[in-house]
Amino acid sequence: MTHPQRSNQPQATHETLVAMQELIDVVAKLRSPDGGCPWDLAQTPETLIPYIIEEAYEVVDAIRTQDREAIAEELGDLLLQVVLQAQIASEFGHFSLKEVAQGITQKLIRRHPHVFGDVSVQNVDEVRQNWEQIKAAEKGTSPTDTQKLSHKLSRYARSLPPLLAGMKISQKAAAAGFEWENIAGVWAKYHEELAEFQEAIAHKSIEEQQAELGDLLFVIINLARWYQLDPDAALQGTNQRFVQRIIQMETFAERPLSEYTLEELENLWQQAKAKLANIQPSEDTV
Repeated sequence: MTHPQRSNQPQATHETLVAMQELIDVVAKLRSPDGGCPWDLAQTPETLIPYIIEEAYEVVDAIRTQDREAIAEELGDLLLQVVLQAQIASEFGHFSLKEVAQGITQKLIRRHPHVFGDVSVQNVDEVRQNWEQIKAAEKGTSPTDTQKLSHKLSRYARSLPPLLAGMKISQKAAAAGFEWENIAGVWAKYHEELAEFQEAIAHKSIEEQQAELGDLLFVIINLARWYQLDPDAALQGTNQRFVQRIIQMETFAERPLSEYTLEELENLWQQAKAKLANIQPSEDTV
């Protein structure tokens, strides 16, 4: 894929600032007790968390499809979440969008002394090393602390989606020696955790069931790591195939799927599965 020539010069600065101010004004109006939107007024930083995550994933999906219009639209949706969070914070006197913008600008300048200062670097590795050292100093920790296994694992657990965090934690722990001797050990652990999950479902509290389900999922992530598979991509593929089959089922159906019996739905499922696989359904298809 060819990319258009890039320009580092700011373009339409005034128009961009005007557009940003219009967005800020619209969000402020939505949050206004005088004629604002009841839904927006009801939101808190915590209730908006799912939307931040959802919009970030939709940006990623748009980038993967290389649809420029979709990328611009989804980035707008994500930008809205930033402005909305800043608006709510400003209403309580915590911070405003100005502090958000100033903070990231100052951080970028601090962490790029090879661009904005007199530091010389030879390669990307040196850039990354400087970044980590500056970051550690900002947070009042030493570079040694940031290199501790517990520090890295805690960061992954806090900031990454659970499936991705599980893989990162698994990889780092294995590199530090927390590893099975062979794949047989991983499979044995899987069967152990499966049995414990089944036992919890049958006899234990919801909290214990959740804990055992988490243990089981973590072992599955480790199995994926051993077989050099990407669990996130695997689950994404399964989700997409499921949706595609539902879409195909609806093309076969003559009424809403909710009006079909389970047996009829199974028949439609097999037809859809066969159609998508470009084969004829057979009686023994599973």
